[in-house]
Amino acid sequence: MATLCRPAIAVPEHVITLEQTVELARTLHPDHPQLELAVRLISNTGVRTRRLVRPIEETLRHPGFTARNDAYEVEAKARVPEVVERALAHAELAPQDIDMIVYVSCTGFMMPSMTAWLINTMGFGSGTRQLPIAQLGCAAGGAAINRAHDFCSAYPQANVLIVACEFCSLCYQPTDLAVGNLLSNGLFGDAVAAAVVRGQGGTGVQLERNGSHLVPDTEDWISYAVRDTGFHFMLDKRVPGTMSVLAPAMREMAEPHDWDVSGLDFYIVHAGGPRILDDLCHYLDVPAEMVRYSRATLTERGNIASAVIFDALDRFFEDGGAEHGARGVIAGFGPGITAELSLGTWSVGGQESGQIEREVILPTPVLMAGSDMAGSDAVG
Repeated sequence: MATLCRPAIAVPEHVITLEQTVELARTLHPDHPQLELAVRLISNTGVRTRRLVRPIEETLRHPGFTARNDAYEVEAKARVPEVVERALAHAELAPQDIDMIVYVSCTGFMMPSMTAWLINTMGFGSGTRQLPIAQLGCAAGGAAINRAHDFCSAYPQANVLIVACEFCSLCYQPTDLAVGNLLSNGLFGDAVAAAVVRGQGGTGVQLERNGSHLVPDTEDWISYAVRDTGFHFMLDKRVPGTMSVLAPAMREMAEPHDWDVSGLDFYIVHAGGPRILDDLCHYLDVPAEMVRYSRATLTERGNIASAVIFDALDRFFEDGGAEHGARGVIAGFGPGITAELSLGTWSVGGQESGQIEREVILPTPVLMAGSDMAGSDAVG
């Protein structure tokens, strides 16, 4: 079975705190009729710090879509290779061992894709398959894992490299003043992540089953409006209620596998916002502690779009992972409204569950305060 190995993560050097974000909101929009509501929502996200690819002074200036997209390409080419090298090292593979590269991003555009540039510059074989995913938003991280799993199921000897590159700050639009947009300005952060799915061998999450679920008639709940100035993020106030639908979908996906989604050993889920995590725990009837890795990502880095689940998974690895054979779920949520779900077991050295005696490795407790949103949240 294919195994998702330890991810590699990198965040930019420019830091913005919650306090700085609130001060900016007050300074930039002193006469906004709903300023206090926006400030309250931003404060309730639970996000304490975020990272930006450019200094905040530069981020706040909009030089036009061309310059923004040029900045995306420059930053991606500067930051992705080092993350890829670490992900390959975690999987104990070289570029020549990779059969497909899945590149996910919703914050910039390149054609040829970044996959072509990586193949040309990092020693991947010219026969490496390319799969860029550009329009699934925050759900794309989960989709990338699932498509890698599918590929390795078809070609059991294959290995797939996944790269998630999200520079959300380059999508900042100073003229978008709806409360949802002001909230987004205090929620999203920048990050690069990479991980390898090995067809054979490796330590990590042995992928066993995957699926997708689309909530009907929710296409306009999370979306981009593409205008002369670039991507304009659109967020509907109904988004926080999606867990009431997506949680049952997770349960339905697990049941044919004879798994109880409320009784799993680990949960690596997209941290769109605190209410998403809180509602997921409520509807699945699991303790809040079970999503501590996702909440830590949200607290320290904000919503980093498709990279969230890789950052949360890396924190799980850092904590020692789980006992061999432990069951868990990886879930990405995003526009559509779409959920990309994967069920898997923790595997040591690529061995299937039950082949070796289980050694219990207890994760270090992580205690952090959660916070409720006052009526708004984001998932994608």
